[in-house]
Amino acid sequence: MKVPERPAIVFGWLGLLLACSKKVEERRDEEREAQPVVVAPSAAVPSAATPAPRALYLPDGGDLVQNQGQLLEQPQLLPGAPPLVSSGCPAEMVSIRGQFCIDRYETSAVDAHERALSPYYPPAYDELVHLYDVFRRVTPKPRAPALPEPPAFATNDRFDARARSVPAVTPSGYMSGLMARKLCENAGKRLCTPSEWVTACKGQDATKYPYGDQYREGACNVFRGSHPAVLLYGDASKNHLDPRLNLMEDGSGPLLQRTGAAAGCRSEWGRDAV
Repeated sequence: MKVPERPAIVFGWLGLLLACSKKVEERRDEEREAQPVVVAPSAAVPSAATPAPRALYLPDGGDLVQNQGQLLEQPQLLPGAPPLVSSGCPAEMVSIRGQFCIDRYETSAVDAHERALSPYYPPAYDELVHLYDVFRRVTPKPRAPALPEPPAFATNDRFDARARSVPAVTPSGYMSGLMARKLCENAGKRLCTPSEWVTACKGQDATKYPYGDQYREGACNVFRGSHPAVLLYGDASKNHLDPRLNLMEDGSGPLLQRTGAAAGCRSEWGRDAV
């Protein structure tokens, strides 16, 4: 999303994980005194001998955008040179080429009183209550995790959700594009454009991957060998809105990682990073 224009969308298991953005010029007066957080670069991750997979998406995704069978034109990078230091952005956002701000981490949702909403349910009252009722009556495979309980306030009263960007939390999934747009707008931001998204992900040197031009196995949470619905139901096509899906783990750990958990998966901008 944007501040009053911030961009951000991040795709994750069975739901839209998003980040928001906003135009720098629209925020300069509002945030003139704010000092953005500077993230120290993490230690370099050695290049793995493993070749890059053809598709750096989840097993049910693809690496080409299509419309009615036709490949769409790929987003172009935004022009301009990046500044050395992030400026003019809120602390939770990073300046991209000095043209717009983008959330540093995937979105987690809170209500108007800053109470955390469950990342395992849609951040909207009607959808949350409906799915909670449905999946209390659905039985997955033996030894499946218990159905997560949404917070009591979210099932008792209607609420307005908004996006936030913080580290070390489970990001919110199970939302549509329309819902993601509303969460960004409620935070005074917006969803980013395709070109903004690609530019932010490639980093200031416009590399093939966020961390460089050579693929590093395990650097980012992509190309996992398991599908949560297979683990939960033995069938990748079943119950993609089950709140337990984002709780699933395989031999390499949780399929959905916490925000910032993959320290090597970062696109650098000056002395900051997304």
